[in-house]
Amino acid sequence: MGSALENYVNQVRTLSASVSYRELADELPESLSLLVRNWSILDNVLETLDMQQHSLGVLYVLLAKLHSTTAANPEPTQIITLMRDFVNRGNVEQLRFAICAFYEVCHLFTEFVVQKNLSILGIKILSRAIERIREMATQLTPIHADLCQLSLKAKNFNLALPYLDTDITDISTVAAELKNQQQQQQQHNVDANNDAKYFLLYYYYGGMIYTAVKNYERALYFFEVCITTPAMAMSHIMLEAYKKFLMVSLIVEGKIAYIPKNTQVIGRFMKPLANHYHDLVTVYGTASSEELRIIILKYSEVFTRDNNMGLAKQVATSLYKKNIQRLTKTFLTLSLSDVASRVQLSSATEAERYILKMIKSGEIYATINQKDGMVLFKDDPEKYNSPDMFLNLQTNITHVLDLVKQINKMEEEIMLNPLYVKKALGSQDDDLTSEQGKTNATYQQTNSQIFKFKDSTD
Repeated sequence: MGSALENYVNQVRTLSASVSYRELADELPESLSLLVRNWSILDNVLETLDMQQHSLGVLYVLLAKLHSTTAANPEPTQIITLMRDFVNRGNVEQLRFAICAFYEVCHLFTEFVVQKNLSILGIKILSRAIERIREMATQLTPIHADLCQLSLKAKNFNLALPYLDTDITDISTVAAELKNQQQQQQQHNVDANNDAKYFLLYYYYGGMIYTAVKNYERALYFFEVCITTPAMAMSHIMLEAYKKFLMVSLIVEGKIAYIPKNTQVIGRFMKPLANHYHDLVTVYGTASSEELRIIILKYSEVFTRDNNMGLAKQVATSLYKKNIQRLTKTFLTLSLSDVASRVQLSSATEAERYILKMIKSGEIYATINQKDGMVLFKDDPEKYNSPDMFLNLQTNITHVLDLVKQINKMEEEIMLNPLYVKKALGSQDDDLTSEQGKTNATYQQTNSQIFKFKDSTD
């Protein structure tokens, strides 16, 4: 091990022993280029450092290893094992002093396992990383997006869904962490714009996961957050989310879901780049399954390129279902062949298959007489007077009251935030200045009129 690396090890040991974590975290970024240049002997450095006592030192060695994967071409299991041990044994108290570097390690690790087609092996590691580094269960970190990406790649959503189901009340961003720790952004080579990137990716990937598990209402919410995030320019992530938002809107509501009017980016940039999807929305509004099938076939190349062909087929399926639901409002009984004809299905057998699925999922209430092939449509049997329904209502009320408490708490924190107070007072000063200017102008105008009146009387 060279003298420069020995100095690195001595520096880590000395400052860690004196609990000078802040000082160590400020100085270690300058050693990253040295570690990257000596990637071939970094294992020797790791042997001299303790995973828990010298967590900051190990963090930057791991960061250098991940930066060097292209040149070093390490054994994937070695990197995965090292990352797992570090996430489980690392000292969180130390890591909080270099949380931005920790986030970067997680991002690079995600890229590595995705490239090696080993995404499933990284899911538990990143889940554990989130559990250890976040400050509260409702805090969103940049690692959440990495976890969702690996879950999508591995088609394994069990670990990601609990995080997605949790409502976010706090966001950990690189810019905020650098400010809290009074560190220079340039020194750490961190682009604070990545905060927006990983925020958008979390909601984009989250929407895709909910779509995959057919929780379309929640998917629609996630895509909506992604496309309505305040922005001066359009992100490619937002555009792809907008395309999926339109399709999921049709599945959930049968039309484009409500979008706040102040979202200027959608009208200026997204709509012109999503013409094919708006054509799909227009045809869907005609309620013609045959025309919808034709438009999907016409734009199949576009939908396939955007990885939305499966979603387009779900849109077609939803139109069949909505047309069947319309029949329940008009008819009491219909033959299966009549149902197939009216909703443009290929056969009575296919109509029966759709109706059975809809009965099972509670989308309609009906019975099928297999003997004569007739469908009897029924009203909703729920009378909303059972103990279970009362308990369900009580649970929902409690949930709403908890949300109100969270909103009031967040509003109070915002009102007491020095930056908000300063801006609010500044706006008031501007308003007062403006009003004072108007008053002075009125006063001068009035005086002028008085003098003119006096001159005329004289």
